[in-house]
Amino acid sequence: MIRAVVFDVGECLVDETREYGTWADWLGVPRHTFVAQFGAVIAEGRDYRETFQVFQPGFDLYAARERRAEAGQPEHFGEEDLYPDVRPALAELRAAGLHLTIAGNQTVRAGRILRALFTADVDLIGTSDDWGASKPDPGFFEKVAEVVPAEPGEILYVGDRLDNDVLPALSAGMRTALIRRGPWGWIQQHDAAADRSTFRIDSLLELPELIAKFNASAAAS
Repeated sequence: MIRAVVFDVGECLVDETREYGTWADWLGVPRHTFVAQFGAVIAEGRDYRETFQVFQPGFDLYAARERRAEAGQPEHFGEEDLYPDVRPALAELRAAGLHLTIAGNQTVRAGRILRALFTADVDLIGTSDDWGASKPDPGFFEKVAEVVPAEPGEILYVGDRLDNDVLPALSAGMRTALIRRGPWGWIQQHDAAADRSTFRIDSLLELPELIAKFNASAAAS
């Protein structure tokens, strides 16, 4: 039975298009050029942070975030950046009695934004900065299993990436849902490992019915 659903943040709940554009502007790079390089790095299976090195060798993402904040341009996302299926999907899943958590690789600042947006909609919000462990490290998913009131096999982790979300969550004994949106979701969709996901979805609104069917089948077996 699936009793809890845990959501990644970027490209699962939050459309990061605006933030990609902000980074391109910060680097002084045409937006389409930055996005093209970003996609190439992902397609080659490299760390997305290598994108920044192409345009500014020695680039330190953490330090640059702080410089942006000091310059009055901190990382930001709001209601307007949420995918349109997020609010209704959360409402349906909560109405179905599922425990809901948001947990992703996010800064303390992003964690504050998430709590302002979602405290009334989910049971728990955690970030990699809060926990001192980042995906895909096993420690991150161990923390998820520790704070979510369900056994690992009863937890569904929802994310857009195979490398950061699906495969490490599976290794932790969790169920997974791979959502096809954002750079990783589209570029990695034909990878054979994608078929290892419990569910493959294009919208979070598919989850209530899929989980209900999965649980009905589990109860009948």
